[in-house]
Amino acid sequence: MTIVVLDGHTLNPGDNPWTMLEKLGEVCVYDRSTPSQVRERVAEADILLTNKTPLPRDIIEGASRLKFISVLATGYNIVDIAAAREKGIIVSNVPDYGTNTVAQFVMGLMLELCHHIGGHSNAVRSGAWATSKDWSFWNSSQVELYDKTLGIVGFGRIGRRVAAIAECFGMRVIYNTRTPGTELAQQYRTLQQLFSEADVVSLHCALTPENTGIVNRALLETMKPSAFLINTARGALIHEDDLSAALNSGIIAGAALDVLSSEPPSKDNPLLTARNCIITPHMAWAALDARKRIMKTTIDNVAAFLAGTPINVIS
Repeated sequence: MTIVVLDGHTLNPGDNPWTMLEKLGEVCVYDRSTPSQVRERVAEADILLTNKTPLPRDIIEGASRLKFISVLATGYNIVDIAAAREKGIIVSNVPDYGTNTVAQFVMGLMLELCHHIGGHSNAVRSGAWATSKDWSFWNSSQVELYDKTLGIVGFGRIGRRVAAIAECFGMRVIYNTRTPGTELAQQYRTLQQLFSEADVVSLHCALTPENTGIVNRALLETMKPSAFLINTARGALIHEDDLSAALNSGIIAGAALDVLSSEPPSKDNPLLTARNCIITPHMAWAALDARKRIMKTTIDNVAAFLAGTPINVIS
């Protein structure tokens, strides 16, 4: 079996080897694949691994050897699942690898919005404290999280972990999910209620055709002017022009985004110059411990497929 990895660099930039995968077949790892290279590389594969390289219908339909796709992540919107199903290609993913590391990163973004720690450290290193007339100074408002309300959109593993950590800070948690149950019923809110009530909104939902661009001008205008928005889910959940306008006009106080609608972003993305907008390069998932879990689960996925008992199956 030939195993082709289309975009292996982010999973293994040198510290997370493919050694165990190489015991399962002939492995060809490409660090990156451009759209013009994908068709030829997919044609080589019996088993295909991809992280963020899209596999649309035309690519899947032209893959005569392909039998199995394993996505090197939890989200699988890059794969045309219907096309794979029609061709009898099994698709698996990594359902749980980054719960703790992403939740930790969310709290880091939240604290940065509250305190601008990096900016103050840079100010001290540039001499601002040494030349200050006072023993203490701050260049931005300092926000205490205790007794503030955190609204979580998408209450799966990561959303629940963020909720648990936030409660340790003394925050009150409300949530929205597509499938509300009786558990924690008093904390459930409609999307409009959640955005209007929360002091911090954190997005943790999967991207679907129905919720693309759902965080738009109308929803942002329901938020408190002191509120923050955090997104570590998918960039396309947010209408970026609308968020930029909301930040620049003071409709909300700030945003922290680890994901954008196009990655890497275009130079004219309006959020790159928006007021009080922290942007990190889709790195919330990238702790080594989390990447090792992706590697192990992916190897388990491939081994199970080869044994005729596939696991973590999407389609």
